[in-house]
Amino acid sequence: MTVPEFQTFMVPVLTILSDGQVRHRREVEVPAAEKLGLTAEDFRDAFPSGKTRINDRVQWAITHLCQAGLLARPSRGHVSITARGRETLAEHSDRIDRKVLSRFAEYRDFLNRTKAPSGTAASGSAAGSHAETPRDAIAEAVRESNEALAEEVLQRVLDQSPVFLEQLVLHLLTAMGYGGRAGAIEHWGKSGDGGIDGVVRQDVLGLDRVYVQAKRYAPERTVGRPDIQAFVGALHGRQADRGVFITTSRFSADAGDYVERIPNRIVLIDGRRLAELMILHNVGVQDESTFVLKRIDEDFFDEN
Repeated sequence: MTVPEFQTFMVPVLTILSDGQVRHRREVEVPAAEKLGLTAEDFRDAFPSGKTRINDRVQWAITHLCQAGLLARPSRGHVSITARGRETLAEHSDRIDRKVLSRFAEYRDFLNRTKAPSGTAASGSAAGSHAETPRDAIAEAVRESNEALAEEVLQRVLDQSPVFLEQLVLHLLTAMGYGGRAGAIEHWGKSGDGGIDGVVRQDVLGLDRVYVQAKRYAPERTVGRPDIQAFVGALHGRQADRGVFITTSRFSADAGDYVERIPNRIVLIDGRRLAELMILHNVGVQDESTFVLKRIDEDFFDEN
C-alpha cells in the first residue's frame, strides 16, 4: 500500500504515547507505521536523499501535534502526550487532522505563520495540487518546512540556558560573516559585564566593534524601551555607538521607535528573526535533501 500523508499518522502516534511514557521520536516511527498496517516495502519507500517516507510523515505529524499542544518535548529528541492530547484522542480516536487541531488557538497561530503570502501557491497539503508550476510547488514546500522548523529551533533555544543563547548568537554572527579572519568575537556574559554579553571586533586592532546583548525570555514577554535604553547606556559606558540586541521573545513598538530616533546604530533581532537567521546560515540545523529542477537547454537545440 502507499504510505499515507502525515495527518493519518497523528492518531497512531498519540495512541502509542498514551501510556504516558516519554519516548524518543525515533521510537514512535515503527510502531506507528505498524498500527497503520504498512508493509516491509512501505518501510523501504524513500526519497532520493535516503530519508524514508514513513520517517518524514511521522516527524511532520509530531511537529503539528506539538504545535497544537497535544504533545510536549520534555527533552532533546523526546516527546510525550499532554492532557490535551489525551482528551483529543478520546474524542477523535478515528482520525485527527488539521481541522481537529485548528480548534486550538496555538495551532491556528502556527497556521497563520506558515500561510503562504498573497499571490503565491496555496499553503498546506494543497500546495502541490494548486501551485502554478512545479517550481512554485517546491518553493512553497520549502517555505512551509522552514516555517515549521523555525518554531522547533526557537523552542530548542528556549530549552537551553541563558549562557547557551549568548554563545549561540556570537556563533551566528560569525556564520553571518562578522568578525572575519582579521577580527574576533569574544563572549563576556559574566558578572560585571555591564550589560554586554559579547563583542565583535571587525578589524585586527579592534577599532571597529559591535557589542551584543542576548536575552532568553519566554515568547509571551515583550522587550520594551527601558530594556533598550539600558543597553544603549551600557554602550555609552564603552564609548560605543553600535550594538545588536537579540531576544527569544519580541520587541514592543515603542522599542522599535526608540532605536529609529537615536544616533546609535542598534539592530533588534526578535525570536522569530533569530530562528530564521539560524536556518539561513545553517546554525543548529543542517541540509537534509537537495532537489534539482531541470529545464530545457535552449542553446543545445538552437539550430543557429
